[in-house]
Amino acid sequence: YLQLPADLTKMHLTDSPHPQVTHVPSSQSGCSIASDSGSSSLSDIYQATESEMGDVDLTGLPEAPVDSEDEEEEEDEDIDRTSDPLLGRDVVRECLEKEPADKTDDDIEQLLEFMHQLPAFANMTMSVRRELCSVMIFEVVEQAGAIILEDGQELDSWYVILNGTVEISYPDGKSESLCMGNSFGITPSLDKQYMNGVVRTKVDDCQFVCIAQQDYWRILNHVEKNTHKVEEEGEIVMVKEHRELDRSGTRKGHIVIKATPERLIMHLIEEHSIVDPTYIEDFLLTYRTFLSSPLEVGNKLLEWFTVDSLRDKVTRVVLLWVNNHFNDFEGDPAMTRFLEEFEKNLEDTKMKGHLRLLNIACAAKAKWRQITLQKPSRDSPLFFSLLGGSDKGFGIFVETVEIGSKAAEAGLKRGDQV
Repeated sequence: YLQLPADLTKMHLTDSPHPQVTHVPSSQSGCSIASDSGSSSLSDIYQATESEMGDVDLTGLPEAPVDSEDEEEEEDEDIDRTSDPLLGRDVVRECLEKEPADKTDDDIEQLLEFMHQLPAFANMTMSVRRELCSVMIFEVVEQAGAIILEDGQELDSWYVILNGTVEISYPDGKSESLCMGNSFGITPSLDKQYMNGVVRTKVDDCQFVCIAQQDYWRILNHVEKNTHKVEEEGEIVMVKEHRELDRSGTRKGHIVIKATPERLIMHLIEEHSIVDPTYIEDFLLTYRTFLSSPLEVGNKLLEWFTVDSLRDKVTRVVLLWVNNHFNDFEGDPAMTRFLEEFEKNLEDTKMKGHLRLLNIACAAKAKWRQITLQKPSRDSPLFFSLLGGSDKGFGIFVETVEIGSKAAEAGLKRGDQV
């Protein structure tokens, strides 16, 4: 998540709020940074790995003049414009100060980008957050100590703090402080509700967004029509949210927002909605947060590979996994064995095209490492065998490694090129 500023008025969003990530070549780094710094689609794997295998020939291309001094001056001007607080435009503040009826789709997207990071909106679906952003009203209380709500006052809004701190003093003498991202006010109901305690500002320049009771109730109580729940044996195992990516109605469908770990794994080989095309990549990026071992996924994929109708889908998952997160395999002996077994399955089913893609991806993503083996005498066995050489016309590769041997303990693996 982006670090949020303590004061919303000091926030200057650009079209690209996320900092640029510098990709370090794996040959210059101690680990395979490039393989985990971003994800690729299956159609990119072959092109990406082929380009990494050899240098690009730029001979014969026409030369073009480059005025580096002018470029540097333009960059300096850009830096001056963005660093000057008087010239910088506070996009979020500008969107907030508009009346709800005047907010454009772009304004709502800007607000959505900012609001989804606040705790008050954390457990809401995307469609609910978008609806709330379209009706929210911006308010500022300049002075510290100002009373916002009196004890027993009838409530008519839900408040979210964007800047500053408020204190709620309860009748029993207890007090509570709320800061940026916290909320107070009504619950999603049309019943009359009254404030329990006094709400007052603790600092100057407290900023809030307010949502009227009628709108808050309507939006939160119509969530059901936008969600689809999948039940198994009387229990909800998956919840999907209906989304529309454009107003034409052509790009709409359900996207998974929560599910049990088992159901998330199963969804890898199910049909994915047009609004959720990167489900596999998202899963492979985040599975360690809800699974104890990657083998839970690996074993399921090997099991599904035996089903003819699922074979292509399973292969696509494994190729994306190898290409985007090769460290998952290279640093885990059990996952290396999984990859060897999967490779054997591709050979047995004569899926030569997919096998070649797998080999190219592994060769491109693997990183250099040094292994030291110590033998008590020159005649002691090596516990591994080699294949290839100049007489064979290709490089020297490790063909077999004895399980549990010193060579295996040192990290030597089948398929390593010496």
